[in-house]
Amino acid sequence: MASEMTSTAPDSVQCPVCLKDLEPSSINRHLDVCLLGTSTLSIPSTTDESEPPLKKSRISGEAVSPRPGVNRPSANSPPSSSSSASVSATPSSSSVFSLFQANKSKVQSQSERNGVLLGKQNEVSAVNKRVKRNLQIDSEPEGTTEKSQLSGSVGPIVKASHKIPPRSLLTMDKPLAETLRPHTLEEYFGQNKVVGQETLFRSLLESQEIPSLILWGPPGCGKTTLAHIISSTSKKKGTARFVTLSATNASVNDVREVIKQAQNELRLCKRKTILFVDEIHRFNKSQQDTFLPHVECGTIILIGATTENPSFQVNSALLSRCRVLVLERLSVEAMGLILDRAVDTLRIRVQGRHTEDTDQSDEHGSNIFIEQKALDTIAFLCDGDARVGLNSLQLAVQAQVNLARPDSSGHDGSEEIVVKEEHIKEALQRSHILYDKAGEEHYNCISALHKSMRGSHENASLYWLGRMLEGGEDPLYVARRLVRFASEDVGMADPAALPQAVSAFQACHFIGMPECEVILAQCVIYLARAPKSVDVYSAYSNVKTCLRNHKGPLPSVPLHLRNAPTRLMKQLGYAKGYKYNPAFSGPVEQEYLPEELRGVNFFTWTPSGP
Repeated sequence: MASEMTSTAPDSVQCPVCLKDLEPSSINRHLDVCLLGTSTLSIPSTTDESEPPLKKSRISGEAVSPRPGVNRPSANSPPSSSSSASVSATPSSSSVFSLFQANKSKVQSQSERNGVLLGKQNEVSAVNKRVKRNLQIDSEPEGTTEKSQLSGSVGPIVKASHKIPPRSLLTMDKPLAETLRPHTLEEYFGQNKVVGQETLFRSLLESQEIPSLILWGPPGCGKTTLAHIISSTSKKKGTARFVTLSATNASVNDVREVIKQAQNELRLCKRKTILFVDEIHRFNKSQQDTFLPHVECGTIILIGATTENPSFQVNSALLSRCRVLVLERLSVEAMGLILDRAVDTLRIRVQGRHTEDTDQSDEHGSNIFIEQKALDTIAFLCDGDARVGLNSLQLAVQAQVNLARPDSSGHDGSEEIVVKEEHIKEALQRSHILYDKAGEEHYNCISALHKSMRGSHENASLYWLGRMLEGGEDPLYVARRLVRFASEDVGMADPAALPQAVSAFQACHFIGMPECEVILAQCVIYLARAPKSVDVYSAYSNVKTCLRNHKGPLPSVPLHLRNAPTRLMKQLGYAKGYKYNPAFSGPVEQEYLPEELRGVNFFTWTPSGP
């Protein structure tokens, strides 16, 4: 502290508390007394400033007060009439330590000082506990804390039964989708095939026999929410501890640290550890190998969440140790239930809908309404993504509440606020198209396009083409697939299909998106309407099968089909007996296949068994 003081003279320093000029050698002793006097509200002390602070007195008869400047009487002393009397009065001491109480004034001063210091420590400890508890509340899943009433809470945790004023939407430090995250299976909508009443997973969750899981589904379908529900259930029953990591920022060292703690927890407390890894596909194959032995022996129960196909993104060894739960995109009906729960929790009234508390006065004075058509628009346009739907609702309400705030123009903010369909469309901007150019949806859509053209369904072909292009697919990728289709599925039934597809590819390369979309549409319609023939594709596939299944060395090329550019090769019989077809006016009888394959027709050939 001496380094922080400002010197007023070359040979003196100034006390930052009482502003006295003191010698540098005595500043530390003076600060001890000066700070003590300030903390105890200037209680007189008999300790001289020039004396160093006394050591802690070992007097059992004095009870140290938990608050600065207040000494509680001991059990043997009578109650004091005021705090000043209790400070100045000398408490009765135990006869055991009477020998060490020669200087009672110093002992009393030291006791007061100890009480002040201990009181400060208690206050700091209480503050640290409150801060730590608040951080734990924020980091735990919302289902583990029923009440978030601490004033220092980092963010609101809302249950379905809680009613919060809708204007608090403007002050929330979390998105609405995070604030209203369900923490019970009764509030979890849209995945009845996975967590329904009669499902295997539901029974395992109720019996606390959770296996290692891989939760696979599109964004916003409830993967993380389901993991939090598992966490909430485990913590309520005390059967397991729950640890969350995200593969986007966690390292192998973080995983190893969690595994080490899990081993200690299992050995000392006989309690399991559930490790939830969000976006587990972000871990590469070597990082995923870290989980293998510990999932195998049951040290951890792994729950991974991914939007990518685990068949391609998760190690097959790890995949065999986990059960894959496929979560589907939320239906319009499920989105309607989620939105109804949101407006009910936020006390936003739906126009045209009769509820039990419609005629009752809102304790928060809510005057925010929303059209039923606006809620239906969210359910249809969010493409089964609950996160997009809830956050769009929040954005639309925030915008209308801000417009209705009191201002200098005379609006007092008391009129009704109505969120309409156009407000929702403005918040969503356009239909949220689920498409991943490098993921599962990419392969699903190109497969649907290919099979729709093969089935000569031009309308479906155009639809899947639009899904890909509007989702941001590279038009050249689509054009390359059309070139392949022209030979694979149209083939010799319409030889002009291949030049048509190649021309479409070149045109897309010249002008790019969005102008080339109509070129791709023209090519798709042409290929869908063209006659189909897979003779070329089937015949070449049979050739590949024949080559791969051949036993022993491949047959040699017949001598009469070989070229003979040198004299030695001619002497060996190369090109001997070859019949030059243009030299004959009619068909030429000549063998072109090796002797082992003579008479084989690959267009009708059926591969033999292995």
